[in-house]
Amino acid sequence: MKFNKLIIFFFFTAICFSQDKYSIKNILKENNYNLDSFYIGATLNHSQINTNVSKLFLSEFTYSTPENCSKQAQIHPEPGIWRWEKLNNYLKFAKENNITLRIHGPISPQASRWAKNDIRTKGELINNLNEFFTALCIKINDESSVKWMDVVNETVSRNGEWFAEKPGDKKWENPWTQIGLNDDGIPIYILRAFEIANKYAPNVSLVYNQHGGMEPLMWKRVLETILYLKENGYRVDGIGWQAHLKDFEKLALNKEKLDFFTSLIDWSHRNGLDFHVTEMDYRINKDNPSNKDLQRQAAAYSNIIKILISRKDNGVVTFNTWGMVDRPGEHTNENRFLFDSNLKPKPAVFAIKKALIDKNTSLVLYD
Repeated sequence: MKFNKLIIFFFFTAICFSQDKYSIKNILKENNYNLDSFYIGATLNHSQINTNVSKLFLSEFTYSTPENCSKQAQIHPEPGIWRWEKLNNYLKFAKENNITLRIHGPISPQASRWAKNDIRTKGELINNLNEFFTALCIKINDESSVKWMDVVNETVSRNGEWFAEKPGDKKWENPWTQIGLNDDGIPIYILRAFEIANKYAPNVSLVYNQHGGMEPLMWKRVLETILYLKENGYRVDGIGWQAHLKDFEKLALNKEKLDFFTSLIDWSHRNGLDFHVTEMDYRINKDNPSNKDLQRQAAAYSNIIKILISRKDNGVVTFNTWGMVDRPGEHTNENRFLFDSNLKPKPAVFAIKKALIDKNTSLVLYD
């Protein structure tokens, strides 16, 4: 009986929310959210522009982050090579459709194999960093669609140590850390990236983005680094948390973890910073997720949204999913997004919309 009621609920909800009136962008507008300080959006891959996926995106959102087309590995992977076409196309798409962008092209582990090659010298790395990031900042500074940019990303490991290089050129690693530390123990690449962004992107809000979960040692170092930057005259405008979640790890359905997450938002606002959930997804490692699996996923997505709702009057909060639809690929599989591979909404879509309409901040806790 309970299951039948659930099916009826989602059938009714699907009919209602399929109407444009119940798109996320219209829910925000009709329910008097401050559209200058509360944003919900999604990432698109460049290949999805001008497809049914981007049509679906435009029906729901007005905020986006380009997936990979503004990263060093794409734009300036090695000396003498520049590739701007994909980013240019994304900027054109955003401008034509009045989309607000956060540019995700940080100095980070998302670096080219050339940068990760073990024969690279510190001089070669700093030169490539300077060339790439200066050019990116200059390019986006006067783009009317660009509101934020990630300056650095994935700087600290979960154990609180600086994320560093590894042997070879095919692993997840941060080659920029080997450039060195300053006298206070701060990686030079972080300082240089913010120096460049401060100088060449004065019109763009600057974000310090971070991966991981709610590890206290990791966040302690991140927050200390942000305070260090600000105390030494660097402009930092916001903190980002990726929020790549997994059903087999406790976080978005656990009160202790969610309380820690809330405290990060509060810390940000107390220190004059925006808070961004930058890349959320929720992996279900099953070929055919059960209804229970999808309900847990829906609760996880909506819990994050509910906490942002609870803090929306204290400062800027934004939410961005790291994709629209499930598709094959190392970072797009495992049923992680809001829509399935046939572009059909999952329970998470309805849970988010209901939370936004009700302005509900009551969390659903399973773990």
